[in-house]
Amino acid sequence: MNYRHIAGLLLFISTTQFIFGLLIAEFLYPGYSASANYISDLGATCHNNVCIINQPSSHIFNTSIFLFGFIAIISSYFIWREFQNHFVSVLLILTSMGMMGVGLFPETAGTTHTIVSFIAFFFGGLSAVASYKFVKPPFAYVSLLMGLISLIALALFGSKIFLGFGPGGMERIIAYPLLLWAVGFGGYLMSLNCESKIQASGP
Repeated sequence: MNYRHIAGLLLFISTTQFIFGLLIAEFLYPGYSASANYISDLGATCHNNVCIINQPSSHIFNTSIFLFGFIAIISSYFIWREFQNHFVSVLLILTSMGMMGVGLFPETAGTTHTIVSFIAFFFGGLSAVASYKFVKPPFAYVSLLMGLISLIALALFGSKIFLGFGPGGMERIIAYPLLLWAVGFGGYLMSLNCESKIQASGP
């Protein structure tokens, strides 16, 4: 395997293990609501300065999202080695650091958790948008669409506009497009026939 294939494999593995971890944590969390509960409630649920940690959901969620970020950082390194594209690699590294931060600093960390969550969502959306010039159609169009949906949903979420989905539902409209994009991008990089449209470093 070359660097591109390694990067794709790592990104695919990191994303899919988190998706499974997320689903398992939701299943094991008593009375969890995808609409009313935030995703991060799986790590620790804090309301009105009262925090509840449900196990094993907390361990599963925090570990899987930390691994997501950690493995994705390694993937970003191989993307840089293969394509020498610093722009996309840096965005992915920032996204990955945010995800690792979510695992290390659950809702019990207060403002710190809010900051790392924003970093993960914001730079994740930018990564998907930026990859529009990094991959070929039709996946280029899919990447742009997923990134824009996530960023628009993030703006609505920050404005507390939930469109009837609830806070948890709107948060998932931020996260799910990014997860779908990451799985697709990993598959794209693993493809034998994919070629980058950008051969030199820079955006």
